[in-house]
Amino acid sequence: MENVNDNKETLKGSNTVKDPDEWTTGDEPMTGAQRSYLTTLSSEAGEVFDENLTKAEASKLIDELQHKTGRGLESND
Repeated sequence: MENVNDNKETLKGSNTVKDPDEWTTGDEPMTGAQRSYLTTLSSEAGEVFDENLTKAEASKLIDELQHKTGRGLESND
């Protein structure tokens, strides 16, 4: 079975994966799924949750908090 993270690396050079700053809908409010996940990540990271983030801002913060907490990152064990 293909690993999702491997697939992201494969798609990085294509137009399938875009930088959040380039999203046409990036300035819209974050999605419900982003809000839910950020609530969890923010709590685990000891960060204050900002409910007024855009989709693009939420995506970047999710990446940042995943690295801070280790949640959602592939284990290399």
